[in-house]
Amino acid sequence: MAQSVEHHKIAIIGSGFSGLGMAIKLKQTGEHDFVVFEKEGGVGGTWRVNHYPGCACDVPSHLYSFSFAANPVWSRMFSPQPEIKKYLEHCADKFKLMPHIKLNNAVTGARWDETNALWHLTDQHGKQHTATMIVAGAGGLSIPSYPNLKGVDSFKGTIFHSQNWNHEFDLTGKRVAVIGTGASAIQFVPHVQKQAKQMDLYQRTAPWVMSKPDRAMSWAERNLFKRLPAAQNALRKSIYWMLESRVLGFTVNPRLMVIAKRWALNHIRAQITDPELRKKVTPDYTIGCKRILMSDNYYPALDQPNADVITTGIQEIKANSIVTIDGQEREVDAIIYGTGFNATSPIPKGIIFGRDGIDLVDTWKDGPEAYKGTTVSGFPNLFMLMGPNTGLGHNSMVYMIESQITYVLEAMKKIQKDNLAYVDVLPDVQASYNEAIQKKTSGSVWSSGGCQSWYLHPESGKNVTLWPDFTWKFRLQTRNFDSKAYRLQYSVTPITTSITTEATA
Repeated sequence: MAQSVEHHKIAIIGSGFSGLGMAIKLKQTGEHDFVVFEKEGGVGGTWRVNHYPGCACDVPSHLYSFSFAANPVWSRMFSPQPEIKKYLEHCADKFKLMPHIKLNNAVTGARWDETNALWHLTDQHGKQHTATMIVAGAGGLSIPSYPNLKGVDSFKGTIFHSQNWNHEFDLTGKRVAVIGTGASAIQFVPHVQKQAKQMDLYQRTAPWVMSKPDRAMSWAERNLFKRLPAAQNALRKSIYWMLESRVLGFTVNPRLMVIAKRWALNHIRAQITDPELRKKVTPDYTIGCKRILMSDNYYPALDQPNADVITTGIQEIKANSIVTIDGQEREVDAIIYGTGFNATSPIPKGIIFGRDGIDLVDTWKDGPEAYKGTTVSGFPNLFMLMGPNTGLGHNSMVYMIESQITYVLEAMKKIQKDNLAYVDVLPDVQASYNEAIQKKTSGSVWSSGGCQSWYLHPESGKNVTLWPDFTWKFRLQTRNFDSKAYRLQYSVTPITTSITTEATA
């Protein structure tokens, strides 16, 4: 018996900020023939799957939210994970997206059908789907990164990654080893230190940490934003331009980072009393080369009697201990990975196949690249949100996502208007665009700061994650669909869709 195939014009992968934002704007433009595939049991993306103690955003909430769905009642300037998750769930309900969303249903494969100009998708239940267009919004920080440690399989204690936090494991009185000092680690380390009998933090590279200007939003402020949305919008814009100015030190003149360095060094001196510990946590590379972190309780946690920062590399893991390369052996009951994500390999091999059956990953010989972080040559009608070189080290990713959504909507409008079967970015256009990206990056702090970071591809050394310029310039690039950069294939079958675009505030 032949299996039925479900068809939609647009298949969206993921229901975080990218997927929900795309779905909302489709509905607002009159398009309802779309489906959202979500591998988890609810919406929220990274703000659903990351639920470790202390998880919060490091961009002010009034900017780290949709411009078309303001939330006047944020509890803090930097909202915690549960509140952001609740906000995204609210957006899904408010804009009536749930009937379009297939929960607990990951896309396990997508293959381009040249003859019929369709994408064939397979979900985790083996059901077949087709779509005229795919919008991939899974995000770059979705696949946990694990270190390759000898003997880890022999460990008899509890072990988990920050993204898969084991809330049932009681840290009280335990000897806990934290491996990694990334953005997640500095948020959960203070909570581990308070509960554990002993916390050993294994640090390969010290992060630069700044004070976090967080505070509770007053009742008066929230009431004002409810009654006068323009006041909240003014705050949003002021935050945006304040953060946008930081790009000057990242890409225009890295020497300006010396000011930030002084603030960060003062932060260390103010919060750590032990001179030896100060040396351990002071980075030896230019600030900004790796992601700058923000915390006011990370350093004080490390300065406690039950905490130790270990800078010697790990030689092997034993059944109940960790051995460093200097021969020191420390007994532990639990290991927690704070080692981040595979940001330079956002899409696994064997998932997306384009023209001539070529795997998307195989086209990325020197690391992921795309045209305007959105389209890849040889993969017609495939649009990525938060794709290569759209990440930020200085401002809100939601701003970049909304810019890309506008670009995708313009492309869809072009397909409708001209009755196109598909659009496929020209290979030379994609190559030239990425050459310009790398040229712009060459003088940035990320390339010349003396560190290795997840911003750069581990083999080629290319910046494959960050946008190396002002975000408003990216918005200018994506406000219109530049059809001359694409191969346009005309369709013999009229495409009936009603996509119109609206300016994004």
